[in-house]
Amino acid sequence: MSVEITAGPPDTTSPEILDAVGAAERVLTRRLGAQVRLADPEALGGTGRSVVIRVRVASSPFSMPRTLVVKRYPEASGDRDPWAHEAVSHQLLTALPAEERATPELFAHDAGTRLVVLEDLGRAPRLSEKLHAKDARAAERGLLSWAHAMGRLHATTAGRDADFDALMRRAGAQCCQDPIAVDVHAAIAGLPGLLETTLGVATSTQAVEFAAGAARAFSTSRRRAFSPSTSCPDNHLVTSRGVRFVDFEGGCVRDIVFDAAALRVPFPSCWCGWGLPPGMSEAMVAAWRAEVGSVWPEMDDDAILLPRLLEAQLLWVWLATWRALSKPMPEPDAGAPPRSVVLAGRWLRLRSDALILGEKTVASHADAVIGALADRYGPEVLELPLYPAFR
Repeated sequence: MSVEITAGPPDTTSPEILDAVGAAERVLTRRLGAQVRLADPEALGGTGRSVVIRVRVASSPFSMPRTLVVKRYPEASGDRDPWAHEAVSHQLLTALPAEERATPELFAHDAGTRLVVLEDLGRAPRLSEKLHAKDARAAERGLLSWAHAMGRLHATTAGRDADFDALMRRAGAQCCQDPIAVDVHAAIAGLPGLLETTLGVATSTQAVEFAAGAARAFSTSRRRAFSPSTSCPDNHLVTSRGVRFVDFEGGCVRDIVFDAAALRVPFPSCWCGWGLPPGMSEAMVAAWRAEVGSVWPEMDDDAILLPRLLEAQLLWVWLATWRALSKPMPEPDAGAPPRSVVLAGRWLRLRSDALILGEKTVASHADAVIGALADRYGPEVLELPLYPAFR
């Protein structure tokens, strides 16, 4: 089958992009029962674990969007299959009414070629672009829109564990677990030793028990809904209809408060973190609560929510620290804060929130880590700059 390719950037004629276009044509043709031709591939980047391209629908006997997005994965390795999480997440979410969907619509997916064909949400700016521009109000609106979108996503997918697990089994995935939860358990087991050997920080038995108890509580919680899993601002598009989530390589169903804690850290699963102005995280949590309260009214009660938020926050910080100390921290992108500064900023916020709740075990442990980071990297490690939009 020939693939029409018109002039474009040089990398659009790479073998992997041509293969992805051809595979998408075959999948769409088989699904629709008639020939579909795609043209003008445009590379959209990706995580390094996938090829992501925008294509034009050059020929189709059916009414289709003018452009589509194709995402293709290499063969899975280990016990995790990002294609399965991506495809199943889109299957689950495309079944929602269009007005409740905060994600692209799924047009086709295929296990053999390991690709998904998705609605193209256009050239909307990413949340990261808003945070690095010069308009503080636009950045604030973007963050609040993200929080509202996350809350709506949780509310509309409440209790969908069985559906998600059934779709994962149908996709042939060997594991339905939350990939982050697996790493959290490894971090709880491994971080105390790493802190001792790399920073000279002893972790008390009480601190380990607090972290382990938090992990157990989240694994057995009944407040569960779909989670995109990743929280990087590059994976959120700020559209005229609100923020849309676009990356589900770790999509899963898990406790909603674990996601809400990402509004506090923020963006705990990546290292592109900067600081937020005072009160911004609290406003984001309030926006999230406004969306989930109709399903989980107990989330309006500070006595219930705030301790759970602190537990989730601690797990995110332990996970980030375990990842950082397990291997050398690479240099950040140009202009970004050093990763040691980002890490220290997360521990500083954890200490502050623990003190507010009177959790002395957490606050004391955080204080020890903060001091050790300052000793190792210098006192400047304790100064996390704000996102450019808020300076």
